[in-house]
Amino acid sequence: MSETSMWRQPRPVWAVAFASVIAFMGIGLVDPILKPIADDLGASPSQVSLLFTSYMAVMGVAMLITGAVSSRIGAKRTLLTGLAIIVVGSALAGMQDGVNGIVMFRAVWGLGNALFVATALATIVRSARGSTAQAIILYEAALGVGIATGPLIGGLLGELSWKGPFFGVAVLMVLALVLTSVMLPATPPAAKATSLADPFRALKHRGLLVVAITAMLYNFGFFTLLAFTPFALEMGAIQIGFIFFGWGLLLAISSVFVAPRLQHRFGTLPSIFFAMTMFAVLLAAMAVFTMSKPVLVVGVVLAGFALGINNTLITESVMKAAPVERGVASAAYSFVRFGGGAVAPWLAGKLGEEISVHVPFWVGSGAVVLGMVVLYAGRAALSHLDDEESAEEERMDEAMALSLTD
Repeated sequence: MSETSMWRQPRPVWAVAFASVIAFMGIGLVDPILKPIADDLGASPSQVSLLFTSYMAVMGVAMLITGAVSSRIGAKRTLLTGLAIIVVGSALAGMQDGVNGIVMFRAVWGLGNALFVATALATIVRSARGSTAQAIILYEAALGVGIATGPLIGGLLGELSWKGPFFGVAVLMVLALVLTSVMLPATPPAAKATSLADPFRALKHRGLLVVAITAMLYNFGFFTLLAFTPFALEMGAIQIGFIFFGWGLLLAISSVFVAPRLQHRFGTLPSIFFAMTMFAVLLAAMAVFTMSKPVLVVGVVLAGFALGINNTLITESVMKAAPVERGVASAAYSFVRFGGGAVAPWLAGKLGEEISVHVPFWVGSGAVVLGMVVLYAGRAALSHLDDEESAEEERMDEAMALSLTD
């Protein structure tokens, strides 16, 4: 299967990919408005960072039910349910006048995102033409574009009001819901329903558990960067938006174009170690030079390059790490990794308030290094990652994609 064929996909795949772009806008959308919300509502960095914590915590726990829901009502209905919940959560968050209300409805938003994201990944991998690796690159491209445009839209709308980005997402999600409803054919429930215990059983596979814990620890650094850097920079919404747009742009480019080349030349695990080392070094540099805005800006943007490589290769590793259904693997992995994403923003805010503005970046860097230690210790369980996808698996992927073309 040639690389160019990766971009020739059935319409339903593009519909889910577009909806994924908008869903992932939600991760970085609030980044430029964290400080404006804090200033306007008289909240501390740790209080405002709960916008990330509530979103990620609920998203992580809700991942456990995504397989059970999707297998019972079908992928399409699960995607539409998730999108509808995001519309409600984002719109109601924008109507709040206090931090606690925003935090509560960001949690609702996280529930919708869980239903959508886990199902979207499994749907794209199952329905796209080409290999699993190519499908994941397509998914990561959607993720990268969403993460890149989220801060930019958040910054532009945030200049008008911190409420603007929330309403903007609600409108875009309605569009995504309509497109998914029209372009994705009906998907029947699975022949065998997934149980709530299946993700936990999946984590008994050492390879999947190793990848999940590694992702949890590197996500700790990821969300430290995302949630705390705006307070260290002390800039306006539009400036923060453009900085994180650069971050997301490099993330998208490296996930789609750089990660596959590194993987082909050096292998999956060496490429992940390279990306995580780069990210840990950047966070350490930001810890040392926290008072230098140019260093923080350069560190944020370059971090996008490392994170894009890591996102693609970690996601592909999850799909290959254990002999379980892809939706179950995605749910189990996401449950563990979003634990790091949930704790990091609040802890970073607390450490920055009560100890030093340097400490959050040191802790984030240390978490990434610890993730590398876990990955190295469990490398034997992942020795099969660079095995070629079997011809039979590729034919099955192709057949599924063709069945969804019309």
